[in-house]
Amino acid sequence: MKTVCLIGKPNVGKSSIFNRLINEKKAIILSEPGITRDRIYGIVNYQNKKFSLIDTGGIHGEDDDFNKDILMQAELAITEADTILFVVDGLDEITDADKKIRNMLKKSGKEVIVLVNKIDNEKRKDLIYAYYELGFETVLGVSAEHNLGFKELLNILTKDIDIKEENEEDIVKFCFIGRPNVGKSSLINALLNEERVIVSDVAGTTRDSVDTRLTYDKKDYIVIDTAGMRKKGRIYENIEKYSLMRSMKAIDRSDVCILVIDAKEGIIEHDKHILSYAIEAGKGIVICVNKWDTVKDPNEDIKRWKQELEVYFKFVPYINFVFTSALTKKRLHTLMPEVIKAYENNRKVIKTNLLNDVITDAVSLHEPPSYKGKRLKIYFVSQTDSKPPKFTFNVNSKNLVHFSYERYLENKLRESFDLEGTPIILQFKNKSDK
Repeated sequence: MKTVCLIGKPNVGKSSIFNRLINEKKAIILSEPGITRDRIYGIVNYQNKKFSLIDTGGIHGEDDDFNKDILMQAELAITEADTILFVVDGLDEITDADKKIRNMLKKSGKEVIVLVNKIDNEKRKDLIYAYYELGFETVLGVSAEHNLGFKELLNILTKDIDIKEENEEDIVKFCFIGRPNVGKSSLINALLNEERVIVSDVAGTTRDSVDTRLTYDKKDYIVIDTAGMRKKGRIYENIEKYSLMRSMKAIDRSDVCILVIDAKEGIIEHDKHILSYAIEAGKGIVICVNKWDTVKDPNEDIKRWKQELEVYFKFVPYINFVFTSALTKKRLHTLMPEVIKAYENNRKVIKTNLLNDVITDAVSLHEPPSYKGKRLKIYFVSQTDSKPPKFTFNVNSKNLVHFSYERYLENKLRESFDLEGTPIILQFKNKSDK
């Protein structure tokens, strides 16, 4: 998949441009505090074509430690990218920081598009010409605030993307994600029954995402190993930040993500953060507790572990757990059925008449609460997307949707249809909206 990155000074609008470009990405809001992440990576969809997008911190002209860290991240993004969007402020003159960035981009040899932001009216269009002085062939004016100029930009960015090439291999892909040294590579080797991926006790052995073809029950799959995801404060080496980008990319191109937890070490808060990447990407999900051979009393401990997992991951009660040992291969047979279930449910399409029957019954059993004398009315519901399933409710006023009632409707949908292993999206739309 093509990769594009955004580079520029602070406060030129990179994040606003990033948000405009990934606007069509399916987003899932998590109510659990502390598990959302700073989004530096996303997928852009435009006219059935898609590419990866990386956002970076603002580079200023000074040489302090903070800027060195941002520069390092920017260099990693440039290395990863096929095309670079050099974002500048159309209301500002070219600065030393712009020249510093220009010199860095010239050395990269990559395709560079100068994106002049804040060009939001006819009078400002001539402001872009000053930026040809930076020495790049393509200079475009956009306005992130007013959503102007992005169609031309997207046409340029996607002109060399082949739709057939992107969709030609309709094979199920799943990846293993988790902290370093939880046994992701060992699980893949156990599934493959051969030493295909390097396995080591040293945390961080896997630096890149590794794709391997697997045959299960006479069907082919692609299994992807990823680098262990450390906490942000513990990512010291340049190559580890690069590995994190690759892991994020692996999640986005997978159909199912398997979060691996070490039975010896137990669950920690960072496991929630890692899981949130897969939830936000809308993927099918399985949680795998590995190294089950290290547990003293498997029969008793499995009850305790299930209780702990249900409490710790109560915000995602739809995810199933498996307990395996890559070393002994015990209970390994339980993994692939859950992967297949999560994949199928993530793509599930439900008939409109069945959906409306379920929601009508749900409302008759428990009416929405009234607010200031007004009550939510649901006129019609339909499934408007899959991967993950998305359900759009036509209502009298979406402002009357209380979070608790939305959760009630979600639970009713999950009770009525097998949606285990996948997040779902509930969207509420006013009947009067176009």
